[in-house]
This record gives sequence, C-alpha cells and structure tokens, in this order.
Amino acid sequence: MGTGTRTDWQGTLTPRGWGFVAAAVLALIAAQVMGRRDLLQLTVFLALVPVAALASNLLFRPSMDVRRAPRPDVVEAGSTTEVSLRLKHSGLLAGRMSMAEHLPPTLGTGPAFLYPGRSVARDGFSSYRYQLGCPRRGLYRLGPVEARYTDPFGLAERHSRLGDATRLVVTPASVALAAAVLSGTRGAEGVVATRVQSTPSDDDVMTREYRHGDPMRRVHWAATARHGELMVRQEESATSPEATLVLDVRRQAFPAVGHAPGEGHESPAFEWAVTAAMSVAAHLAERDYSLRLLDTAGGLALAHSESAPEPEAPSYSGPDGLASIAEGLAAIAPRSPGPGQPGHRTTDAADEPGASTASAGFSELLLDRLEAHRSRGPIVVVLGATDAAAASMLAPAAAFADRALALVVTSRPGASQAAAEVLRDAGWRVSEATPRTAVDAAWLALTVDEPDAQGTAQVRRTS
Repeated sequence: MGTGTRTDWQGTLTPRGWGFVAAAVLALIAAQVMGRRDLLQLTVFLALVPVAALASNLLFRPSMDVRRAPRPDVVEAGSTTEVSLRLKHSGLLAGRMSMAEHLPPTLGTGPAFLYPGRSVARDGFSSYRYQLGCPRRGLYRLGPVEARYTDPFGLAERHSRLGDATRLVVTPASVALAAAVLSGTRGAEGVVATRVQSTPSDDDVMTREYRHGDPMRRVHWAATARHGELMVRQEESATSPEATLVLDVRRQAFPAVGHAPGEGHESPAFEWAVTAAMSVAAHLAERDYSLRLLDTAGGLALAHSESAPEPEAPSYSGPDGLASIAEGLAAIAPRSPGPGQPGHRTTDAADEPGASTASAGFSELLLDRLEAHRSRGPIVVVLGATDAAAASMLAPAAAFADRALALVVTSRPGASQAAAEVLRDAGWRVSEATPRTAVDAAWLALTVDEPDAQGTAQVRRTS
C-alpha cells in the first residue's frame, strides 16, 4: 500500500491568466497613447487579478493524503489487478483539482479523475478504482498521482506529485509442459520412500531391533528367530524428491536488441528463458519436487533479483516455494560477472579480436553443487548463447543425475549447435530454441533426444 502527502507544488498561470496579463499590457499602452488615467487603473486591476490568484494558490495549498493498494499486489503476466486509490485533503480547497495516475510506460497511461469524487466517505476520503492490465513480468512502481489545482476563476494553477509509489510485482506466466519428458524419473509418482538401515546385513536390511512402544504387528518373526531377539520391520519415511534448475543469467549470453525507456536490458531470448524456467519450476513443483535454483556461476539464481522475497533460500518446495520462485523471477535480469567470477574480462581482453562473448561462466562451484546432490533428482538447465568450450565445462554434470535436460535459446536457429552436440555426447538431452519457439514444444522435443546405452545422444529426426 502506498501513502503520502503533497510534494513539489509549482505554481503558474493558465492561458486565461496570461490573457489578463496581455490585456493589462494593452491597457497600459493605450493609456500612454491616449493619456487617460482611467486606463491606468484598469491596467493595475488586470495585472493584480492573476497575481493575486497565483499568490493565493501558492499560499493556500491543501495537504493531501494518498493511499493506494493493488489487489492483488503480485499478479501473473497477462492478468489484471484492481487498484484502489483513496485521497483526502486537509486545509482550504477553494478551487478545482484534476488528477492523473502516473504509471510506467509498459503499463500504459494512467486514469484521470477529478477531486473530490462524487461520493466522499465518512472519514473524508474520496475513493477511486481502476483495472490495470499487466502484459509483461517485472517490478513496477505505481504512482505518484500527478495533480493540477486551479483557483475558482481558473487564472492560476499549480502542479504537484502526490504520494509515494506503490510496488506491483508481475510474475512470468508458466506454460503447461508434457509429463513424458520426466517419465520414469525419481518422483514420478510424487513422494519417494527412503529406508533408514540400522544394520549392514543384506538379510536384515529392512529390520531393526525392537524398541519399547513398537506395535507387535510390525515384528519380523524370521529375523527374530535368527537373532534370538525381537526384530521389527524398518520404518519408512516419505521424502520429497529433489531437482536442480540452472538459469543462465550471463549478460553476454543474451544480447540486447534495444532499450525500452526505464526497462534497461531488453532481450527476447532472456524473456523466453525466464518463461521456460518458470514453466519448468511449476512442472516440477506439481510432481512434488523440492527445487534448487542456481545460476551458471554456481550461485543462487534469485540472489540478485529485486523482487525475490527469499533471495538466499537454498531450496523451495510446495505452493509457497513456487510462489517465491515466481516473485523472484519477476525482476531477474542478465548481469555481467564481477571481478573474480567466471566470464569476467578486463577491458583489454574483451576488446581482443575474436574474443568469445558466450564462453566461460560455468564455474567449478556449479559442478560441485550439482555433484553434491548426485542422483537425488533431475537437472534442468536453461541456457542462452553458449559455445562448445563453455558446454564442455558443463557436460560432466550429466553423470550427476538420472536425467539431465538442457534448453538452449538463441536469437537465431543453430547459433549454439556446437554446444548442443557437446552436451548430447556427454549424455544430456538437449533442445535448441529461438524466442519464437513455443516453450512447451521445446520441452517436448527433449523426448526425442534419447541417450543410447553407451551414454551418447542419438537424435531421432522426423521428416
């Protein structure tokens, strides 16, 4: 919710006020030419009226209380939210006030309205509501209100920006993905049963010693006879399967095609990657996976997102976790690696002829973190423009999961074909895409990129 009072009042004359000034000048000239004193009195009157109106506007200016609340304040791209705007003044309000809501260019032009409204609540607030379409993901600021106040005669006016801006989070919309890509992987039926072994014996792998309070129905009589003491079946505990999602945020992997006012880096390929990451996260969450989100440097992918409610969370699970991921992806943007990070170059090195713009950025830290969760669930990476050298650094991670999937998006078809082949040869399933490719189609294409028995990729092509 946004609240605030008046700020930045600036006074000026209206066209009608400047008309009075022009009439005063003409009357003065006429008085000089015709030598008539009564015209001088008219000149003084015509000049003082707009000056008095301007002075009254500057001296008697009401304070405004502005309260704004979008409901909901977190909305999915392509949806709408209803914004409630309440205004109340204190002090003298003798003239008329017109207002307009200031919105970011992506959200369009804000509504205009008059104050006070037709109905005023008992607490003195005038209430307004408007529907706001949210076409694109992002972290937006609604407001302030731009006000124009004129005196009763319309000779002078003053402008102000009222209230504070209100935060609105627009999350990327997810796309439904085919279940066939992950069929047969751990977690396909939801939770996975894990057994805690109390003894190393193969015969007794599912039994343990009887403990006080254990129900007799769980006594394992065959094991009891062998050990000469009561043995019970091992307890089973349900744990969520784990999955790792790696989102490429290297700026050099997503070349900008233009800059919209106030929106910074603009890359259709990166927008596609974010949508794909959101879709994969939703797909995995539906299958009861807990999710880790990493970037290609091995850090937490959402750590640098202004909209992330839990930027340092090591993993996410359940509906609340998915909601946190969606919020974090709302404002995520490509970034350049800092000093000491993979992919960082000095100015001289970057200017060398033939320097690769898509290499590096896959750190040993990423591989260490992927290996730390070996065989706990699938690995899905969403990459931008990548060359074969960078892909060779990531390729060994295919051995850390029962299924390693890669979505590679580039601005033109085939731009990362060499990198895709390197990953396929290491056992990855790879799907290449452009910003025009449907996310669900690119995901489904992973089903035809089957590794063979030797671990190399065999791509089945259809005519």
